[in-house]
Amino acid sequence: MTTVRLAAAAYPIDLLPDWAAYQTKLSAWVADAAAQGASLLVFPEYAALELVALLPSELHHDVVGMRPALQAFLPQFLALHAQLARQHGVGIVAGSLPVAQGSGFVNRAHVFGPDGTHSHQDKLMMTRFEAEEWFISPGTGLRVFELGGVRYGVVTCYDSEFPQMSRQLAEAGAEILLIPSFTGARRGYTRVRVGSMARALENQVYAVHAPLIADAAWTYAVEDAVGMAGIYTPSDDGLPEDGVLAQGGWNEPGWLVADLDLSLTRHVRADGHVLNWRDRVAATERVTPAEVVNLDQVRA
Repeated sequence: MTTVRLAAAAYPIDLLPDWAAYQTKLSAWVADAAAQGASLLVFPEYAALELVALLPSELHHDVVGMRPALQAFLPQFLALHAQLARQHGVGIVAGSLPVAQGSGFVNRAHVFGPDGTHSHQDKLMMTRFEAEEWFISPGTGLRVFELGGVRYGVVTCYDSEFPQMSRQLAEAGAEILLIPSFTGARRGYTRVRVGSMARALENQVYAVHAPLIADAAWTYAVEDAVGMAGIYTPSDDGLPEDGVLAQGGWNEPGWLVADLDLSLTRHVRADGHVLNWRDRVAATERVTPAEVVNLDQVRA
């Protein structure tokens, strides 16, 4: 397969009254993307925190107390996503949520295949909010997911700002990086967008950015979230000169659906104007500790 159709969600947080309302909303979103022919659907980081609305009101602003309380929804959450994946024959990267792991909690994105089976990718690098206020622990390990003969990696939000992770996924065969994000201000969104575009450039792969959208004063967890969905590429033969294959509107909820032609990224890896992927090894070998040159003391 050389062309895959993906859907990236700019997903809005709503104050839902009960589980049935969440099920109805999620079912409609999945059905919409599937009807547009998408084979893989990517929901944003912390999209599952919409379920905070179903907790007692005293937990809506208690980011520590809500973590264990959310675990009660996990079996239903997994079952619903598995059922929707089977029903529509699609892969789904579910909105992440804090999941109990050992003596703490990790930020986990569950990944479902079209038969309903699932795995997961935990976020590895915590933002200050996650580490200092929420006490979310870093996960361990990277996974590459294969669907329809194509390999994907999930690089959650802040993780996209560190080249090493995406490179390891690309080394393991990932040709598409999926980047769910939750950013409370435009500067945070910009950091993830720039990181995503850089990872697409240096690995010569596609990067798919799915942001959370929220204006939810009723919960401190995801009170504000901004962004726009985007799909980024290397800037080379046959691909967009600005590195943007498709993008949604600013803070505009909905699916961004696009066809990703892997023959184009494979071509630029092999015979592009630049060969970032091939030259990564030489670049690593040529990097030595930087020499400090004091220009105040240099004489011609």
